Amino acid sequence: MMTRRGLILGGGVALLGLGGVMWAISPGQPAPLLDGAGCRIDGSLSAKVFAQINGDRQGMFIQSTDLANPVLLFLHGGPGMPEFFLNSTHPAGLEQDFTVVWWEQRGAGLSFNPEIAPNSMTLAQMIADTIAVTHHLLTRFGKDKIFLLGHSWGSFLGIQVAAAAPDLFHAYIGMGQVSWQLRSEMAALAYMIETYGAQGDATMVRRLKAAPVSLTEGLSTAYLSLRDEAMHGLGVGTTRDMSSVITGVFVPVWLCRAYTLREKVNIWRGMSYSRGFLWDDFMATDLTIRVLALDLPAYFFTGRYDFTANHDLAMAYFNKIEAPVKGFYTFESSAHSPLFEEPQRGRDILLRDVLRGENRLADV
Repeated sequence: MMTRRGLILGGGVALLGLGGVMWAISPGQPAPLLDGAGCRIDGSLSAKVFAQINGDRQGMFIQSTDLANPVLLFLHGGPGMPEFFLNSTHPAGLEQDFTVVWWEQRGAGLSFNPEIAPNSMTLAQMIADTIAVTHHLLTRFGKDKIFLLGHSWGSFLGIQVAAAAPDLFHAYIGMGQVSWQLRSEMAALAYMIETYGAQGDATMVRRLKAAPVSLTEGLSTAYLSLRDEAMHGLGVGTTRDMSSVITGVFVPVWLCRAYTLREKVNIWRGMSYSRGFLWDDFMATDLTIRVLALDLPAYFFTGRYDFTANHDLAMAYFNKIEAPVKGFYTFESSAHSPLFEEPQRGRDILLRDVLRGENRLADV
């Protein structure tokens, strides 16, 4: 029979062992880019770098098989949730055709700092930071313009950056494009109640009906606690094949070798910190009246099964926008992250339409 002292010692040893494993799988550098033979690609870049952006040290991963390729700045979702880890579980292959920059926004991941001034955690500051990062990249890579890609919250931020500084970008790409997020959440709740009902899951229907969402009251605490479980249970969340945020997000973040152990902890600290400042505006803002014209080509990549940022609302928003060239692309096997879910189709569109400023493959 194990004594209390033995249990404590055993638990301590187990924790030390787990800590050692976590330390070992957290070297803190992205893997080099390799060719088919497993050799590092000559002239490629795969690095974690930091820069001073509007007075704060901010981090990013930069990957490219050829630094002569155009630069693409990726704006992650959240608010406050970096997505570099997702490129490990669902490789998008962006680094094959672009010098892709996975910037982690003020207060998020590599850029989290508990001493960040709370009054700097605003949408206006995020727009200014994105513009400053863009200027940094233009200088570093000797470019006149870059491409801007926003995902989810990043699309909420990105389309406003594109409207504010169109001369900095060749084109804007919105993946899982936000329109009015609160309306999207209302549509998601209605869909989930109907679909779980059709499946005969009376327990989930009851829980969802007790988790209201409305234009006047916003998202209830009950809905926020149930949302991810319910969405991923139907394959309409982050990706079509992701059945749980624990196995699909939480575990992969901890296993991602590009971060140090402290940086992994800061991903979760930064997500909580960022949402505390940015979430309410994100939910409440109706982009369909805020941004209706863009002075650059605009492309929306949307999953048929996207109920995180509703596909139909994104299409309705797209139809209102005026732009010199625009294209809307439905990915029939995707939920919220089509470039990660259907990477070959995404790459085809990027190469044949976006890089050429055309829309020949567009649905609309």
